[in-house]
Parts: sequence; C-alpha cells; structure tokens
Amino acid sequence: MNLIGTKWKPLILFHLLEGELRSGILQKHIDGISNKMFTQTVRELEKDGLVVRKVFPVVPPRVEYKLTERGMSLESVLRGLDAWGLKDSKE
Repeated sequence: MNLIGTKWKPLILFHLLEGELRSGILQKHIDGISNKMFTQTVRELEKDGLVVRKVFPVVPPRVEYKLTERGMSLESVLRGLDAWGLKDSKE
C-alpha cells in the first residue's frame, strides 16, 4: 500500500496499462491533478521502480512514461479496483 496508496498513483498507473504515454497526454487523462502534484507523483513512481521516464532531446522537450515490469505486475489489482468502482457507482 505504501507504493500505490495515494489519491493519484493508482490513476496514473491505470492509464499506463495500455502503453507508454507522453506526459501531457497522461496528465490530461487525470482530472483535477495539478502540474506540481503530477510531477511529484510520477517521480515517486519512478523512484519506486513502477514507472520509467524517457526524455527525448528535442525542442520542446518530450517526455514519455511507461510501466516497468514491476508496475505491470499491478495490472490485476488496478483492473479490479476499476471494475469495483464501476459496479459501485451503478448501485
């Protein structure tokens, strides 16, 4: 729970299940997250070995994030939380 037990981490990880995403696209998928909180959260996920950050040396800078093997090991947990949330919201 220490690795994914915050408000934003499961959402970021869930959106990365489908593959790598540019940082701006990923942030747009997550309603309500500030720039500062997004940056802080992805850095924590990277530090914990769940996400890999790839920086392309272009102008303007391009950054992509993708799940590591360790991050992908959370797929069943994340999909289970999503299914529970969808079911719970219909009741």
